[in-house]
Amino acid sequence: MIAEFEIGDEVRVIRNVRNDGTFPGLEVGNLIMRRGSVGTVVDRGTFLQDQIVYTVHFLGDDRVVGCREEELIAADAPWNPSKFEFRDKVVALKSFAVDGEVIAEAGAEGEILKVLRETEGEMAYHVRFPGHTLQILESRLDWADPEYGRQQEQWLKEHSA
Repeated sequence: MIAEFEIGDEVRVIRNVRNDGTFPGLEVGNLIMRRGSVGTVVDRGTFLQDQIVYTVHFLGDDRVVGCREEELIAADAPWNPSKFEFRDKVVALKSFAVDGEVIAEAGAEGEILKVLRETEGEMAYHVRFPGHTLQILESRLDWADPEYGRQQEQWLKEHSA
């Protein structure tokens, strides 16, 4: 395994980091760091001998967090913040059909399974609707919980460069 980042490198976390039970003082599942936060690598190690884990100090939040390599990019790398993130609950703004069969009606609730950051143009997602997973553009989705959505969008506005 070759580490992508060195001690002292500034990195950005690209996914929300939640407590898996190893972060003291927070309940399991609670948010530790929001996607887009920038920190400095202070150490690195391995987990299960096949994953590189970095210890990252997020100075603005005064938190030291363990992050897997796939959760990080260089702080100066292009960053396209997504409206939604893995596990977010969303609703379809229009009906979606495959081969003429409606798979998800407008207003159907789904869950984000994957953020497709590498797509050109508009951000896209893999969204799980009951019985089907579809690739959907961001503009075709909205928050299932509007209050939660307002909180997320306010944070992104405050922390986007």
